[in-house]
Amino acid sequence: MLALTALEKRYDGEPAITDISVDLRPGQLTVLVGRSGAGKTTLLRCIDGLERPDAGMVRLESEPIDPENVALVFQEGALLGGKSALESVLDGGLSREPVWRELLGWHARAEKRAAIERLHAVGLGGYGARRVTNLSGGQRQRVGIARALHQEPAVVLADEPVASLDPMTGRSVLRRLASVIRRRNLIGLVSLHQPGLARSVADRYLGLQNGRLVLDESADAVDSERLSEVYDG
Repeated sequence: MLALTALEKRYDGEPAITDISVDLRPGQLTVLVGRSGAGKTTLLRCIDGLERPDAGMVRLESEPIDPENVALVFQEGALLGGKSALESVLDGGLSREPVWRELLGWHARAEKRAAIERLHAVGLGGYGARRVTNLSGGQRQRVGIARALHQEPAVVLADEPVASLDPMTGRSVLRRLASVIRRRNLIGLVSLHQPGLARSVADRYLGLQNGRLVLDESADAVDSERLSEVYDG
């Protein structure tokens, strides 16, 4: 379980998130919603270790979280265009291999095999040799998810992972992500500007207003009117 306790972060004295306390469980996809500036990205960065909270704790299985246990999926995948899909996924395991292997492009056979399995997991089996620049937006985003999985994390975070995709492709990417999170029993937290895209795959919704948690409900208990209240507030 991932436990956030009284989490706070300020910038120049102004609160970005305030008193966030919530528990996230393995095997569930939680969708984080709220207007731009509500604190969604700050919350994700505090969990990932990219930002240090000013107060509160982030714990994984009752221990202070190790950033190596967290993988972050960025908008548009944040991939290097000159690399192949397989090379991009292998980047997720760099912490497990000597630097010289990456410099020479040599990877252990087990790492390559595992990276290929990650591509299969997101529906890109057979795409390993394709250059990232030759993939569609949805395919690039799925490569980004596969790379995150190759880090072998316990927690997968995604910051607006489908913001640049059309609704149909966005739903497809979210379905892939939700499927992997459930199958591998990972903790999943995804921020979205379009919460309706996740309606069919979300297990839970969290809503932020001005850095404060105003919604924490199972997806079954949340309708479009309740989601609108998060944004209207």
